[in-house]
Amino acid sequence: MFHRAKLAELDRDDAILETAADAADAARSSGTTRAAFLTRGGLMVGAGLGLGSLPIALAGAQGGLSSGDVRILNYALTLEYLEAAFYADALKRAGLRGNVLAFARTAHGDEQAHVDALKRTLGGKAVKRPRFDFMDATGSQDAFLRTAMTLEDTGVSAYQGQAPNIASRDVLAAAGAILAVEARHAAWVADLIGRGSDPSPAPDAFSPALDMNAVLAAVRRTGFIQ
Repeated sequence: MFHRAKLAELDRDDAILETAADAADAARSSGTTRAAFLTRGGLMVGAGLGLGSLPIALAGAQGGLSSGDVRILNYALTLEYLEAAFYADALKRAGLRGNVLAFARTAHGDEQAHVDALKRTLGGKAVKRPRFDFMDATGSQDAFLRTAMTLEDTGVSAYQGQAPNIASRDVLAAAGAILAVEARHAAWVADLIGRGSDPSPAPDAFSPALDMNAVLAAVRRTGFIQ
């Protein structure tokens, strides 16, 4: 039976993301308490949102981004890199079938769309794509589903945790659009894992937020980022 895992349960070694550490240091030195984060979702399934909504919102922020918003967008970009790479690797290695394959294809397209929009917005300030190794997390359909559930849940909580720190209305609107679709991804995975079992597609009335330190600690322990 599947259970709703915490990201720490996927711990591997102590690989740490240098760009995240740099941003954390910058946040502390500037007095930002929860400097910046991220992740997950697709544009084409948001309620009332077309495929172009996120790029349009981010385009409005170009040229006027605060240093704090740049850090937040780079955290988002790093997590979107992670998710896009995870789905791409699973499509190659996990032997996905049927509805699970359809989900992975959709989620990969969504995450890649986020990567592209964030890179355009950040321009020369965008962090580079890290190298990834997902090991056995993409070695089978069952492992893929467990890991996707964890990544999507964590991304929702990470975006939620950083929303109060975003200065630009355009960036905040774009983050809300991503958050909504990340939540849809999480519910989709939970439904694929199975009705009547844990995780439920909607286990709680209120979604918990994660601050930067909690997310960075979890990412550090996965070993996915080389």
